[in-house]
Amino acid sequence: MSTGNEIERKGSEDQREVQIFSALLTPHRSLNRTGFLAVMLFLSVVSFVTGLAFLMMGAWPVLGFFGLDVLVIWWAFKANFRAARASEEIVVTLSELRVRRISDCGQIVEWTFNPLWVRLDMEIDEDFGIEHLYLISRGHQIQIARFLGPNEKASFYKGLVEALNAAKRGPTYNPIT
Repeated sequence: MSTGNEIERKGSEDQREVQIFSALLTPHRSLNRTGFLAVMLFLSVVSFVTGLAFLMMGAWPVLGFFGLDVLVIWWAFKANFRAARASEEIVVTLSELRVRRISDCGQIVEWTFNPLWVRLDMEIDEDFGIEHLYLISRGHQIQIARFLGPNEKASFYKGLVEALNAAKRGPTYNPIT
C-alpha cells in the first residue's frame, strides 16, 4: 500500500537544483609533502654536518643551536600546512547563493543569500589590481576569494557575475534536452 507522501518525497529528490556556479577555493601552497620532507632532510644534513664541524673545533654548544634552528623551521612549515587546510566553497543555484568557509581548525561558517538580492563589490588598487571581493546583500557584507591573487580574483569575479546574472534570469526552457 502506498501513500501520496512517498511519491512527493521521491519527486522532490529527483528535482535537485542545478548548480550554475561552484567553486572550491583553497590557499596556494607550492610545497607538497614530498618537497617538505626533502627540504627538511637537506636542512637537517647541512645543520648536522656544520654542527659537527663546530664540535670538532671545540664549540660544542653550536651543535644544539643548529638543531634548534631545524626544529623552528619544521614548526613554521607545520603551521603553514595547518593554515592550508582552510577552504571556501561558493555555490550559486537559481534560488540561493551559498558561501561555506572552513577555517584551518575545522570551524564551519555558512552564509546563504538570495541571488536576486546579491551585489558583488570590489576594492581595486591601481598598481596591484583587485584587492578584495565582497558579497553584499540586505546590509550584510562578507569578503570572499581571500586566497586568490589579483588576476585570479578578476577571473573569479567575471564567472561569479555571469552566474548571478543567469540566476537572476531564472530557469530557461529547452525542449531539446
